[in-house]
Amino acid sequence: MSGRAAKFRTRKEGTDSISSSRPKSTNDTIPFQAQYTLSATKVIDLFLDNFKYILGSDDLQEMIQVVKGELFKRDYLSAFDSDDKRFAYVARWTPARALAYASLFASLDPIRQLFEDPEKKSHVLCVGGGAASELVGMASVFCSLKLSHGGSPSSLEMDVIDIADWSTIVNNLTNYVKSNWLYDGNNFNANFVLGDVLAKTATELQLPNLDLITLLFTTNELFCEKKAETIKFLQNLSTNCRKGSLLLITESAGSYSHITVGLKQFPVQFLIDTILVGKPGAENGAWKIVDQSESCWYRINDKEVRYPVKLENMRFFYRLYQKN
Repeated sequence: MSGRAAKFRTRKEGTDSISSSRPKSTNDTIPFQAQYTLSATKVIDLFLDNFKYILGSDDLQEMIQVVKGELFKRDYLSAFDSDDKRFAYVARWTPARALAYASLFASLDPIRQLFEDPEKKSHVLCVGGGAASELVGMASVFCSLKLSHGGSPSSLEMDVIDIADWSTIVNNLTNYVKSNWLYDGNNFNANFVLGDVLAKTATELQLPNLDLITLLFTTNELFCEKKAETIKFLQNLSTNCRKGSLLLITESAGSYSHITVGLKQFPVQFLIDTILVGKPGAENGAWKIVDQSESCWYRINDKEVRYPVKLENMRFFYRLYQKN
């Protein structure tokens, strides 16, 4: 074991038991810029550099309203069925989400430790991550931590799967990260996969090889489109993910994330917890909750960053699960 790796493992042992029994919190806040992320200005510069023509387009606001209307109706397929809509969405909403996700990833110790380990070759699956918020947010944490051990073999491989074709956006932002945020761009890569995650097999998704799976503002959409298939997908994760792997789920806090089952409505997190962890009190499922919040705020500091479109605050719940 190298001295660098030994130092990491010594530090990690003190935090391995992090909050496996942490109580639910209903009023959390994550910092505008967490300690282990690139600067918020650097993240915003990525969007300004890549989408300057979109941001200067005369019809951007009109296209944003079209997308916003379809999202409000939960017509997710129509909201992202053209390049114009996808580029408008990324220019409008992805920057704030990328900042929030970077702060969340850096604030969750088990996730941060994946990227902090100088010997670790991390493999991540981002479900519904085509708009690249996860890509940019995760790259911000990985590249920040990489600065302290740039010559180490640690790497991050991301598979981004989405039912809409976000390949141009994912490829462009991946190349930007490799060229501008890392000394050696070979240590980072994001592959876009076009397809329905609910129709993919465990082998196709490489579930046994994954260190982390993210479903950020995605599970509600999946339940709305295909409820039975979504339950089977979560069960598939329980069957095929390896011991110790992580699963992070976020959704809007409040009634927007309620799912109808029969004649009753349930919070989506209640259904997910039951499927993954087991019924309340039993907790005999394949996963355990290692961190959670019923209501977590991320607030933009307008004094720190400037962007042509308003960057909005976010309120969401999250669950971080670990496979037993």
